[in-house]
Amino acid sequence: MKPGDGVETYGREAQPRVGFFTDTSVCIGCKACEVACKEWNLVPDDGLVWTGNSYDNSGELSANTWRHVAFIEQEAPDPLKRGKHDFRWLMESDVCKHCTHAGCLDVCPTGAIFRTEFGTVVIQDDVCNGCGYCVTACPFGVITKRELGGDGGMHKCTLCYDRLQDGMEPACAKACPTDSIQFGPLDELVERARERCGDLVEAGVSEARLYLADENDGIGGAGAFFLLLDEPEVYGLPPQPIVPTKNLGTIWGAAAVAAGALAAGVAAAFLGSGK
Repeated sequence: MKPGDGVETYGREAQPRVGFFTDTSVCIGCKACEVACKEWNLVPDDGLVWTGNSYDNSGELSANTWRHVAFIEQEAPDPLKRGKHDFRWLMESDVCKHCTHAGCLDVCPTGAIFRTEFGTVVIQDDVCNGCGYCVTACPFGVITKRELGGDGGMHKCTLCYDRLQDGMEPACAKACPTDSIQFGPLDELVERARERCGDLVEAGVSEARLYLADENDGIGGAGAFFLLLDEPEVYGLPPQPIVPTKNLGTIWGAAAVAAGALAAGVAAAFLGSGK
């Protein structure tokens, strides 16, 4: 996986890019990752109210939920039960994707969002002014504002930047009892994930696929990618995410050309009227 935009500014201080590989095929929905994330990062509780959607009580990623374990119930025919239907649960621990091309980083007007030496993307609480530009720039809906009773700033997963600086793995990966969440050098994780996906397909799990492990996709690949057992839409994930700022240079170039043409037209009209 190629380095994230901006990491080259660290020069010799840049570290090998690290990230998460989340293997949903072994997730048991225990929510240990959610609890560990909140405890280590002092993330406020999110209401502790059941959503009514299976056993999901956090609903989605937000300023107060940096890890979200989704429970997806599916009804499918069971060939061993003579046409009757059975249920299966698809469980997935979702998190900020730490995109290679991060739209939130592109649009932040205060420099609150920065690329770390590990290739991850972090919001600095004391610099964020809560403008919300990053919310619309994220194709995954990860970032929200900590509103009532909060600081009014934007918050999301930091991939435990403070732990990385001390040579420790992120709290969620440390707490995961099944190694569904795996942390390490991103290139090694991608290689491991491809092997795991191939093993599942060979074993008859034809729906197994990797999500966000392709550096040629609309975000340049992600620092947090997933092995899914169904289409991304089933998990509430966009099938072909594209960073909104991908064509920013082209857009500004076209705007500059249009502005130049307008200025030339105005000047021509002014000079013509003076005759």
